[in-house]
Amino acid sequence: MFFKIEKETFLRAFQKIQGIIEKKTSIAILSNALLEVSDNNLNIIATDLDITLKANYPCTVYEPGIITVNAKKIYEIIKELPNNEISISVKENDRIEIVCDKIKYNIVGLSSSEFPSILSVNEDNFIDIKSTIFKRMIDYTYYAICNDETKYNLNGVFIKVEHSENEKVLKMVATDGHRLSISSHSVDGDFDESFNTGVILPKKGVFEIKKITEEKDTTLKFGFADNNAILKSENTTLIMRLIDGEYPDYTRVIPAFNELIVKVNKENLYHAVRRMSILSTEKFKGVMFEISNNNLKISSNNPELGDATEVLNIEYSGVNFSVRFNAQYLLDVLVACEDETVIMKFKDEFSPTIILPESEDSLLAVVMPMRL
Repeated sequence: MFFKIEKETFLRAFQKIQGIIEKKTSIAILSNALLEVSDNNLNIIATDLDITLKANYPCTVYEPGIITVNAKKIYEIIKELPNNEISISVKENDRIEIVCDKIKYNIVGLSSSEFPSILSVNEDNFIDIKSTIFKRMIDYTYYAICNDETKYNLNGVFIKVEHSENEKVLKMVATDGHRLSISSHSVDGDFDESFNTGVILPKKGVFEIKKITEEKDTTLKFGFADNNAILKSENTTLIMRLIDGEYPDYTRVIPAFNELIVKVNKENLYHAVRRMSILSTEKFKGVMFEISNNNLKISSNNPELGDATEVLNIEYSGVNFSVRFNAQYLLDVLVACEDETVIMKFKDEFSPTIILPESEDSLLAVVMPMRL
């Protein structure tokens, strides 16, 4: 194998797979990336057996071939090379020679015969979705994914297409038991049965999807095969094993009778909660909301540090009540929300609170209060 490639292109290729590569594994080959060159094209593949990423980049191929290399070390080497063309060739005993200007590395590689086989992808039942839309749906839900590995069925995002008489809606849902976030977007077309029943995408895979959606504004293809979800962009294919479990019925968590409605400027609320949360610790992490006519008093009280209060103008007319929240849960929702004004719907100080943008219905968040 012998090819030449621009430093920035090669760096981008290895940068893209760093989140996939297993840093600590008993299977040595999983620390490696597979490089395959032919027809002036480099294919680079990384996998941890649950998530696989394959991407292709232009290069000049003088001799086609295939090899695997330590992905972390090669990435570190490339970062330090000058911004010039790099020559890569495979010598005897699977050793890789890397040459750039007057710099030469000889790195130990592993035969591609040990690398796991990669699922072949059929796009027949895939849907088209804009990368900007997919990114926004992930931004709306990712923060609420459960990190408790014993609740494995909550360690990801639930995705499903819901059908009504007038439209089809793609929904993403995440919850950790204390908060719930639902993102929705109208879609067209025919859908694989997996879309209709719903599947759970793993957290690590969702994070890799997010990185792909941030690359450029384009149309992505998304679908399922053999208990895997597949996302394809112009030069990248991401394959992830679905979480095998049943997602809870999230619709039962959404309150139906929250009739105490507060409208508040998102930026004002966000910064007020941040200021109050400065006094929070792991032991004292709540902020108190005291709501009265067109008035919201936010306070934080930590016997170990002190207390603080701030008053905001809001739109509200109704009974006075108080409710305490985990400050971080509120901040996560407000960061995700893009609207200027948010609506908070309350029932009482003990019941879940609904938070949503004023002008659109693509995000709905539910946050459990803390005990007063």
